[in-house]
Amino acid sequence: MKNGKKYNASIKAFDRAKQHDVEEAIKVVLDTAKANFDETIELHVRLGVDPRQADQQVRGVLVLPNGTGKTQRVLVIAKGEKADIAQNAGADYVGAEEMVAKIANENWFDFDVIITTPDMMGIVGRIGKQLGPKGLMPNPKSGTVTMDVAKAIAEIKAGKVEYRLDKTAIIHCPIGKKSFGATKLVENFNALMEAVVKAKPAAAKGQYIKSVNLASTMGPGVKVAYNKI
Repeated sequence: MKNGKKYNASIKAFDRAKQHDVEEAIKVVLDTAKANFDETIELHVRLGVDPRQADQQVRGVLVLPNGTGKTQRVLVIAKGEKADIAQNAGADYVGAEEMVAKIANENWFDFDVIITTPDMMGIVGRIGKQLGPKGLMPNPKSGTVTMDVAKAIAEIKAGKVEYRLDKTAIIHCPIGKKSFGATKLVENFNALMEAVVKAKPAAAKGQYIKSVNLASTMGPGVKVAYNKI
């Protein structure tokens, strides 16, 4: 697969081998984001842990200081009072068994996040094989299995993100949009990196942060000097 002219021009515009300070790296990312839409800026962090080991998992959530720039569509699986609270709190979709059936039978995925109450997890678990591969399965650790549905909805709408390792020990997480500008992106970057550093497992040995890269949706990766973080 050949790269486009804009991408090829972008990779010639800076030294790809150089590790940049955070502010400089974000400036390069913004300068090389040439697409005709508001590109997402994403952080990629390679960690010195073994993702196969349960005691070396790195996972967490936080509300970014300036949000993500993305409007999150929230589905709440709940009944009774909790369903009413979810509706009033701004959930995009609210329901119970009928919503689970819609996902199972119609392959319906017009949402970005599912929140559910603990009593509904048995029902939601029936579609785990469909939700899991898409990263949509509710989880207490991410705050999406909770009795406080109003708080969960508010946090997600405010720019809550979940970060976690993939199978290659890399965390991929958005930190905002190109339109945010450098200052807001730096603030979001620092907040996310601080959370990742604090989440270091006790079982992790040796160098924890192996590499840090930033990239826009259509742009090249830019190395960040992680030893200065």
